[in-house]
Amino acid sequence: MATRGSRSEKVKRIFQQFDGNHDGGLNREEMAALVVAVNPRVKFSEEQINAILDEVFRTYSEFIDGEKGLTYEGLLRTYDDGAGDVDRDFDALGLELKPEDNAGTSIAAEEASSSSIADERVMEPHKKQRTAAWAASPNHGIVFDDTWKLVDDLEILIKRLKSKQSKDGKLKNDNSDVYSEGWSRELGPSTEITDKRVNWEESGHDYAVFVKELGVLRSRADGSRSREEAFDGHMAIGRVLYDQHLFKEALVSFKRACELQPADVRPHFRAGNCLYVLGRHSESKEEFLLALEAAEAGGSQWAYLLPQIHVNLGIALEGEGMVISACEHYREAAILCPTHFRALKLLGSALFGVGEYKAAVKALEEAIYMKSDYADAHCDLASALHAMGDDDNAIKEFQRAIDLKPGHVDALYNLGGLYMDMGRYQRASEMYTRVLSVWPNHWRAQLNKAVALLGAGETEEAKKALKEALKMTNRVELHDAVAHLKQLQKKKLKGNGGGNGEEAFIIVEPSKFKSVDEKTTLRADLSTALDIRSFQRITRLNRCDVDQIKKEINETDVPMSYSGGVPEKSIRKASLEEILHRLLKFLKPETFIGAVKAINQKVLSVLDESESGRLDLGMFFAVLAPVCGGSPDKRKRVAYEALLWRPVNEGSNQIRKTDAQRYIKLLRAIYIPSQGASEILEIHGEMDTSLVSLAEFTAMFDDPDWGFGIMSTLLKLEMGDRNRHGSHVCATCRYPIIGSRFKEIKSHFSLCSQCYSEGKVPPTSKLEEYRFKEYASEAEAVKDKCMWFGIHSKGSSSPAAS
Repeated sequence: MATRGSRSEKVKRIFQQFDGNHDGGLNREEMAALVVAVNPRVKFSEEQINAILDEVFRTYSEFIDGEKGLTYEGLLRTYDDGAGDVDRDFDALGLELKPEDNAGTSIAAEEASSSSIADERVMEPHKKQRTAAWAASPNHGIVFDDTWKLVDDLEILIKRLKSKQSKDGKLKNDNSDVYSEGWSRELGPSTEITDKRVNWEESGHDYAVFVKELGVLRSRADGSRSREEAFDGHMAIGRVLYDQHLFKEALVSFKRACELQPADVRPHFRAGNCLYVLGRHSESKEEFLLALEAAEAGGSQWAYLLPQIHVNLGIALEGEGMVISACEHYREAAILCPTHFRALKLLGSALFGVGEYKAAVKALEEAIYMKSDYADAHCDLASALHAMGDDDNAIKEFQRAIDLKPGHVDALYNLGGLYMDMGRYQRASEMYTRVLSVWPNHWRAQLNKAVALLGAGETEEAKKALKEALKMTNRVELHDAVAHLKQLQKKKLKGNGGGNGEEAFIIVEPSKFKSVDEKTTLRADLSTALDIRSFQRITRLNRCDVDQIKKEINETDVPMSYSGGVPEKSIRKASLEEILHRLLKFLKPETFIGAVKAINQKVLSVLDESESGRLDLGMFFAVLAPVCGGSPDKRKRVAYEALLWRPVNEGSNQIRKTDAQRYIKLLRAIYIPSQGASEILEIHGEMDTSLVSLAEFTAMFDDPDWGFGIMSTLLKLEMGDRNRHGSHVCATCRYPIIGSRFKEIKSHFSLCSQCYSEGKVPPTSKLEEYRFKEYASEAEAVKDKCMWFGIHSKGSSSPAAS
């Protein structure tokens, strides 16, 4: 990473390298040579080169010096705006900094003993060299001379505070000499800020004194001779504070600058950056939206800043969990700045987050093509490839990310998961061990290490790993894992399969599974219902009362569109995401992202089969209603009202039969794909204009063969899939049984819902036919046992074990 001095010097060396006629500017021919030289792996066509040059010369027109071309300041600005990576380009060109290049740019150590700010300032003559590069650059820089005095005085105040807090041991992670200029790093998620963040102690006396003296500087800025000069002062104060990671105080300055010049893009943009770093993502988004509005209203004046605003707005939206909306802004940034690899990386990562893997791979590969040493991009590309089943290339990409950054936690952890999926447990264990060496309290890595060791047959080591995980967290998953381990140990001691190469279970064909009574769920029905229940759990839609959908129907104003001549209330995916955000407002951002991904993959992929990016909102509401919270009758009624709300049924109190049929078929295609996918085409071209009442619709909905009769099984799962059955464990997976318990009445073994639905039975119980009875709770099993005792109390045979 370039330091304050070396960054500008590297840009200067790059400029000098391509300023062939030494006229102080890069003309189109010289700029073309630069673009080609710093992208050696990219084969540009003449048309592409011209498009890039047109964009550069248009965006940075204020830095164009007639026929000479782009000035040094203009080239520096392109790097400041994230259009390239200074360090990467400098290395790609094989340039080196001469010792004299940095002469005069280092910051001398200062004495903090003087009691007078003015006295200290006299001792520091080279203010412009000492201050960050932004201060001297146009548009972002300092305009008025008096502002330099404010900056000088502020830097002295900060050094005093730093000196006192360092002496008291209160200042942590002081990396203030590492200077990272440019928007692409200053708002980066995860490690890009946290790795180098300085944590100031804000509760002590020293900090209170600093804030008081800072207030004096702000008053001086407010007392400037003009509004413009006051604005200049507050912006400079904010930038210095931001660079020193005093984000709360920087925000105060940028907010004041917003008040002074509301139509200026820069203070809104900077305030948005501060709010994001402070974790106030919603407020950050609002500031970026204001910046975007001002930039678009300002014409070409702010063109250079638009890609930055779009990217940072996208990151803020991701902070709220709004990943689909973020994608739109990353795309826009990539269009405005085609060579910006980070915008493409963020787009690829966001697309992966919503389950659009092919598009994610394309964007990530483009980012890597422009910056081959981009470790995060390699990691996310690997995850997308793994999701698509290309495990060999996924391993290569994960390994590339780890080679570039040996402590890359995400790459190590996800590679461990990939090895687990492949059954390479020893390798998986090694990856999780490396994660723990970087992040010792990563409880998921510790738990997965235990599972990997178990898979590798190292039971004692697995026990130790589980105990370590229990020290880190008290989550129920760990207790279930411990119980599972104990059951496996018991089974191994008894020699009952699953150890020494023996089978843990056998899979029986569906026809051999019989039910004792009508209350026992059929295996095929349970399999479908479990899949829908899993979808509910991921999306948390069952926690969203269906009345909320009714509220959205009543309050959402959607303009009419005519797709194929048919009137529809259709909206873009990003707008749909906003509606989902209201419906699932109780979710944390990371959980909401998972919910949107599941809905996108399961529901939207069917509703938007043509991939137009627009969806019929009424049909979407109707499809969601059956899996939301509320009584079954209410869910069906809201689904009916959602269909009634669609333009094709407008003005009527009943829906068309063809609409009802199409809805049922879509419902089955989404939630029962094995049966419903081919049925959608059957009604195309039918012109049945008859109407269907709510009662008739309900009868169609409940039809067990052609409707959504599976809902009765789903309701049973919703009510009882958290019930535990004492000490009973599943005979095949050996986990404690949660939900319904399926007991085989002849061999007396019990299965959990999942193993029953998959047809798994223990290898020691091979029968011609298996007959099961379902117990929703242990109370039912006890009651059944008591009844058996009552019937057989006079007999000689002993009761079957429960």
